[in-house]
Amino acid sequence: MTSAADFPAPVSPPASAAVRVPAGPPGPGPAPAALPSGGGLAIGPYPVVPPVVLAPMAGITNAPFRTLCREFSGGKGLFVSEMITTRALVERNDKTMQLIRFDASETPRSLQLYGVDPATVGKAVRMIADEGLADHIDLNFGCPVPKVTRKGGGSALPYKRHLLRAILREAVTGAGDLPVTMKMRKGIDDDHITYLDAGRIAVEEGVTAIALHGRTAAQHYGGTADWDAIARLKDHVPEIPVLGNGDIWSAADALRMVRETGCDGVVVGRGCLGRPWLFADLVAAFEGTGEPAAPSLERVAAVMVRHATLLGEWLGDEARGVIDFRKHVAWYLKGFAVGSEMRKRLAISSSLAELSEGLAELDLAQGWPLGADGPRGRTSGNNRVVLPDGWLKDPYDCAGVSEEAELDTSGG
Repeated sequence: MTSAADFPAPVSPPASAAVRVPAGPPGPGPAPAALPSGGGLAIGPYPVVPPVVLAPMAGITNAPFRTLCREFSGGKGLFVSEMITTRALVERNDKTMQLIRFDASETPRSLQLYGVDPATVGKAVRMIADEGLADHIDLNFGCPVPKVTRKGGGSALPYKRHLLRAILREAVTGAGDLPVTMKMRKGIDDDHITYLDAGRIAVEEGVTAIALHGRTAAQHYGGTADWDAIARLKDHVPEIPVLGNGDIWSAADALRMVRETGCDGVVVGRGCLGRPWLFADLVAAFEGTGEPAAPSLERVAAVMVRHATLLGEWLGDEARGVIDFRKHVAWYLKGFAVGSEMRKRLAISSSLAELSEGLAELDLAQGWPLGADGPRGRTSGNNRVVLPDGWLKDPYDCAGVSEEAELDTSGG
């Protein structure tokens, strides 16, 4: 159950600007109906109980955000890094080497890789295994953004069945004892659905588990996720765990997805933007330990300051940390009565003191807003998927795909 004790005290801004965390936990509510035993998911040798995974999100799921989510969960669940480009990793790009740094408390260390060229993916995976850079490798075949799909990567790639197989084979072979998983979408669009073929290829090539986002690349994050597709994939590949992703905005949504689809676990992405305590709610729901209690704005403000502080420590510069935190402000304040001018002011803060001073001026006694558990993040749909020339002519021909298609930078 989320309690006051789960929410951090702020850093020490000027005394007049302190954001105080109230003492004492909220009273427990009735226990939700938990799933039997909280699930039984394992990724290779690593049990994931309850079966809850933080989705990789570019520019979001760096070490500080993973730390927050993991603290709220009590260390339970699996927390995956943001997308790491295989070419940039092999070339030891400075930004990429920063992104693959894990906190000492992270176990297992889960790293998501993006790549298009099988040889480059293989080099990256062998580098991770040989140098002990991670304990689990996840492969990205779900990203729908144009800079990725125009290279044939992300959610565009599974359409090329032979290319998908070649990448998976290189990854699984190069990983040795490290488990390799993959995250994908239903397909490019409704006329080019790939997830069942991709799931079967994954099983044949030794992938440990599959996560399916129940949307096509064309849908981006619009419309409603197709949970029936998750159920169909689970029936299609009973040999390995299938995790469901899409439209999990609350702990109740996660339980409902597991019940309705039979999936082995859930992957939570946009639902935790500005809400890292969602992982406390998820643990409570799966374990049936109590009704999650929503935080007041005072508690939310304390988390905001801690998040910005962690970013500054990770980047080695307070100002850079606060600047990086700016994109999170609107998510944390979603639904609260905060004027537009104050929102703008908070979103251009350049120091922890400035951020704390602004937060201290808010009506911190506000309770959690009605409807703030709902959708967050970009929701545009019906996008034209940008693909390489001639990509859809043949679902098997991989001519023209080479290391030149690899992106040279990681993250958001």
